[in-house]
Parts: sequence; structure tokens; C-alpha cells
Amino acid sequence: MPREGVVIRRMPSREALRGHGAMLLFSLLVAGSFSLGAMAAGEIAPAALNALRFAIAAAIVGALAAVRGDLARRHFRAPWRFLVLGGLFAAYFVFMFEGLKTAPPVSAAAVFTLTPFMAAFFGWGLLGQTPPLRILAALALGAAGALWVIFRGDPAALLQLAIGRGELIYLVGCAFHALYTPMVRRLNRGEPATAFTFGTILGGLLVLVFWGWSDLWRTGWAELPPIVWIAVLYLAVFASSATFLLLQFATLRLPSSKVMAYTYLTPVWVLVWEFALGHALPPARVALGVVLTLAALGLLLRPAPGDAGHPG
Repeated sequence: MPREGVVIRRMPSREALRGHGAMLLFSLLVAGSFSLGAMAAGEIAPAALNALRFAIAAAIVGALAAVRGDLARRHFRAPWRFLVLGGLFAAYFVFMFEGLKTAPPVSAAAVFTLTPFMAAFFGWGLLGQTPPLRILAALALGAAGALWVIFRGDPAALLQLAIGRGELIYLVGCAFHALYTPMVRRLNRGEPATAFTFGTILGGLLVLVFWGWSDLWRTGWAELPPIVWIAVLYLAVFASSATFLLLQFATLRLPSSKVMAYTYLTPVWVLVWEFALGHALPPARVALGVVLTLAALGLLLRPAPGDAGHPG
């Protein structure tokens, strides 16, 4: 018998561990989209690039759903839900690639780490979720680290709010991404992950075709440089199909705060990508912001007394 007052912390369940593994891979794959996306962003209109990657991703996930027998009509009731969710993600990606035309990949990744802070706000407004003080402290710490990276470790630039245009554009996109997370919980009706993901990607594709029709028509597809096709294939296979599935998988196995915690790994992975691709790294003083975001990750993943009975 445990002594009174002693909190027993159970090991995470197998499903929770699988959720953590999914999010670890998610953060690595997402980071690649910053480095490759920045290399391709100036070569093609964001709406055209993302319409193509969504079309490829829809074919991949749709084929997977068909093989698994998940394309039954009952899984696609109320199709407006997929237009809403797909539209949110489409808007996020368009703003992301517009921002990457001028924002350095590491700086853009730091902007991405502000997403959990915004997601907590939307979760409170849409789902009535009130994060505990520990979570709010972690979000504040992560936001501080993100701001340090965004302003390149320059306190004077921070005081003057001298934020780059690309970072500001991408910040708007991150608001759409943050809204997407609680909307998944609100609109999911128990569909299989592949069916729900396919519907979301298809909804995003329809929004992008309507939104970027003129860009699609004007793009000289045959003249695009190889980096665009490399980026499109990576984004479609890994940063769309795989990450959609991983995010849906983890969201149903972990608390929202722990799912979003892995966002704070993105700048670290981007540094790894930038080094591997032979790109210049930011000044060393920027590393302080990365350390703060890692500290925020640790706070968010640390079990709390109330988590003893939670599978996550």
C-alpha cells in the first residue's frame, strides 16, 4: 500500500508512447518544410505550390484510405467540416510560403513555436479549456524563446518591435494553424484517421484551387527549377500526408498541451536541416532562444500530479 500523500506516477501507456513517437517524427518532418520551402518559395506562387502538394497528398492518403476500407460514405458526413479544416490548413501553408520568401528558416520556425500559445487561447474560446498554471508558464517561456530568435538575439530590435515582413506574414498563418488544433476535436466524429485526413486534405485542395486559380493558370510548370519539384514532393509525401496522419494519431492519444509541446523542437530540427544542407547558421547569441524553447518543451512534457491516471 502506498503511503498517504505519495503520488504514484505511472509509466505512459503503450498508446501514449506511440503518440509521443508520432509527434517526435512530426516535428522532424515539419522542420524540413522550412528549409526546403525557403529554397523554393521565390520560384512559384504559394497557392500554386500548395495546390499541387495537396493534390499529391490527397492521392496518397486517398489510396491508403481505400486500401484500409476507410472510404465509406458514413465517414464523410457533414462535408462542410472538411472544407473548414482544410481551409484553415490551406491558409496556414499559403501564408507560410509567402513569409518564407524573406524570413530565414530558423526565424520562421521560431514564429511557429508561438502556435501553442495561440492554440491555448483558441482552446479556451472554443472548447472551454483552461490550461493550468504550469502550462501557461511553459507557453510564456516558449514565447520568450521564440521572440529572442525572431529578433535575432538583439534586445534593441525587440524593443523597437523591428520584426521582419516575412515573420509577420507567417505569424498570421500560424494563427490559422493554432485554430485548426481545437477545431479537429470539435469537428471529429470518430472517423478513422485516414478518412478524416483524406477529407481534410481534399477540402484544402478545393479551397486552394478556388483561391489560387489564376496562379495555377499562370505558372510555367515546365520551366520550374528542380528545387521546386523536390520541395513539392517532400511537402506532399512527408510534410502533408505523413504529418497529417501523425497529428491526427497523436491528438487522439495525448493531451492537447503535450501534442503542441513538440512544436518547440522545430527550431532545433531546422538548425539540423540547415547544417545538413550546408546553409549558414544564425549568430550564436540566437541559441539562447532555442534553449528557452527546449525548456518550455521539458515543462510541457513533465508529468504533473494530476496526470497520474492519464495515459499521456
